[in-house]
Amino acid sequence: MPKLEVFQSLWAMELRRPDGVEREIEESFEMVAKAGYHGMAIDLGATDMETARRTKPLFEKHELGCLINAFPQTIESLRPVLHMAKDFDARFVNIIGQVMPLSVEGMIPVVRAWISMAEEERVPIQFETHRNCITNDLFATLLLLDAVPEMRLCADLSHYVVDREFRYPISAEDDALIQRVLVRADSFQGRVASREQIQVQIGFPQHEKWVELFARWWEDGFRAWRARASEGSALNFLCELGPPDYAITGPDGCELSDRWQEALQIRNRVEEIWGRLEREDANTA
Repeated sequence: MPKLEVFQSLWAMELRRPDGVEREIEESFEMVAKAGYHGMAIDLGATDMETARRTKPLFEKHELGCLINAFPQTIESLRPVLHMAKDFDARFVNIIGQVMPLSVEGMIPVVRAWISMAEEERVPIQFETHRNCITNDLFATLLLLDAVPEMRLCADLSHYVVDREFRYPISAEDDALIQRVLVRADSFQGRVASREQIQVQIGFPQHEKWVELFARWWEDGFRAWRARASEGSALNFLCELGPPDYAITGPDGCELSDRWQEALQIRNRVEEIWGRLEREDANTA
């Protein structure tokens, strides 16, 4: 039976408080393990590879799985990340590619080069829907998906809500564009955006409509993934609520909400969605 694995982001565990108080990395691993997450994601946009490699004993100590977010600035710079992924037994490498040709025709060989390299190194990869990278624009990404059928996505839909400034309620036309992303997504990231803000506080009542929209999209994506999933495969969902300046702060520089608790709420929501889909499948079997 397919399963759901929920990860937390090491970058999202950073506090970045105005008073300079910060968590130790060891404490972050302890919190994530104690909370019952399946693993931790390393973000190579927030740390260098040398520092990231020093976390390997913590993964082993706390028996956490690993995901790696990579930001390769050249084609070949992905290779050492793939080697690290094998060393960490990472589920996959998530690419936020910094090689960004202006045309879709120019993007196609870049994506195919990274796919070929990953096949050569025998490391699974996905391409995250993310701003300021090769998948920056929703429209261009959809054309890429048409041109490269083997291209698989990690769906962080928050970037496209901001990128296209989707209005609420979402139109049928815009929803159809997101559905095209969802059917090509092999993992998902948990952040809720509005058309103006990349990361809204999920407990604030004015943001409830956006929370419900993202929950529906996650459910649609989970359902599409389950329909094609093989026996025993795992769907990875990453809670990735970023620290300031992703997180909105007040005039004192302090955050307006508790990101750790919000991440747990997102995890509970996706686990509820997953459980409901499991019951639906059981009832139709």
